[in-house]
Amino acid sequence: MTYATAIQFLYDLQLFGLKLGLENTRRLAELAGSPQEGLRFVHVAGTNGKGSTCAMLESIYRAAGLRVGLFTSPHLVRFGERIQVNRESLGEAGVIRRVEEVRSVLRHFPQDHSPTFFEVVTVMALRHFAEARCDVVIWETGMGGRLDATNIVMPLASVITNIGLDHERWLGDTLGKIAAEKAGIIKPGVPALTAATAPEALGVLRAAAALAGSSLQEVTEADAARPPLNGLALPLLGAHQRLNAALAWATVQTLERELPVDLAARIRGLTTVRWPGRLQVVHGPEIGQVNLLDGAHNPAGIESLVAALGEYFPKQAPATIVGVLNDKNWPAMCRALGPLASSLRLVPVSSARSAAPEELRAACETARPGACPVVCGSLREALEETRAARFRLITGSLYLVGEALDLLEAQAPAERPERELNDWQAAAVGADAPERRR
Repeated sequence: MTYATAIQFLYDLQLFGLKLGLENTRRLAELAGSPQEGLRFVHVAGTNGKGSTCAMLESIYRAAGLRVGLFTSPHLVRFGERIQVNRESLGEAGVIRRVEEVRSVLRHFPQDHSPTFFEVVTVMALRHFAEARCDVVIWETGMGGRLDATNIVMPLASVITNIGLDHERWLGDTLGKIAAEKAGIIKPGVPALTAATAPEALGVLRAAAALAGSSLQEVTEADAARPPLNGLALPLLGAHQRLNAALAWATVQTLERELPVDLAARIRGLTTVRWPGRLQVVHGPEIGQVNLLDGAHNPAGIESLVAALGEYFPKQAPATIVGVLNDKNWPAMCRALGPLASSLRLVPVSSARSAAPEELRAACETARPGACPVVCGSLREALEETRAARFRLITGSLYLVGEALDLLEAQAPAERPERELNDWQAAAVGADAPERRR
């Protein structure tokens, strides 16, 4: 098997779409030797901020000298970013090996019940982390929690960053319903932590923790304002990252007995954390040009982005490039972004799920009458048209940010853009079907 054929195998799994449920993942993991049974996990769910919180936890534990696995999604450029050990992404040889392993056991599944892309990748990650003998794995959910493929593990702690409206088609159209799905990662007797603030969501999380006999620690902005957190210079921009840092700090404190980390390592971990695509500054190609890349993809994410613009780039109106997936609340996102831009270019995302830029234009014109947003055929075209701008903002989707990193950093293109592996289509099961899998 070559790397190209391994990637093609993963592309072919997209035919099985997105489904939610645990039966296939459990069976696949069992056939792969149940690698999760020898690993320790911190399971992280939430609407926004879970990737950043995972990155902070990983950085802290690595600073303490532990061997740390990190499982996140989506990837920005290359597939191997999803599966990392001590921040080393799964390389081409590793992808080939893990694909060969998992492909050999797929014959045990009937054709009409084949595991999905995310189920297969979840088990690939478990195999890799087990073989790497990770001391701890920072384990991010894909969607929701209760029926997410990652929920086959028994973690040391269950962490829920926050609750907002996103993926409503699958998780529910109220904060309470979405909170119930996220709360599904809370396990009996396992400590849980959250930075959620909405009363409706908190009520659900508290009830779920009580039912499971688990403690629930609620982390607030007051925790982020206490020493030493209040004095740390975080590399990740945005006031919201301070709350994520407080949540990561509280999690490490909660697990002090199982995974001891001294104060110096905690501070070093937080002050050296890396997490691309979230309020990331990329310079050039023109002298003095600043490009701000942010993967905000729902109204709450855009709200944090707007706050960060006011904090770090006051009185600067960026030339803004926006691309959004069609299952997001893009009208609300456009209403928030429109008034801030010096110019606005709307582009398609490299995904079958992309919202049409023409539809975005109508929402942007409503938000800022007379703004005259421009529809572009591609991100490359929009970047060329704004080449002279001193300050550019690219946002609306992590998929779009990944493409921007490719173009702005002039990375060597892969044979086939691996960003498209992030794309999935919902399989033909109803939202209320008894078995839903991802």
